[in-house]
Amino acid sequence: MAAAGDGVTDVDDQVNDALKALANPIRRQMLGWLRDPRANFPTGQGAADLDEYGVCVSQLQEKAGLAQSTVSSYMASLERADLVIGARVGKWTHYRRNEERIARLIEVLDRTL
Repeated sequence: MAAAGDGVTDVDDQVNDALKALANPIRRQMLGWLRDPRANFPTGQGAADLDEYGVCVSQLQEKAGLAQSTVSSYMASLERADLVIGARVGKWTHYRRNEERIARLIEVLDRTL
């Protein structure tokens, strides 16, 4: 059994956090939309550049048809799992995928499943 702090437990915790965040189908769908924000969201609608900052919560809210509080909660869950990166632009919060973290998660799952 792995001892705490040996790296294995840390990786297991990170994978578990990511899988918990991905257990919700709408959160998975939102992460999928963020894969290609220009194809999934109108340009010029957010407060900042899609490529640099990502998609505004209001854009996600509109596309998902959910309350702002629900979308914010979903995105916070994905951010805690390090699957997205949040950025404040003025009073708006924007999210983009953390491609490095997603790639690492896929590698770990490929090796362990």
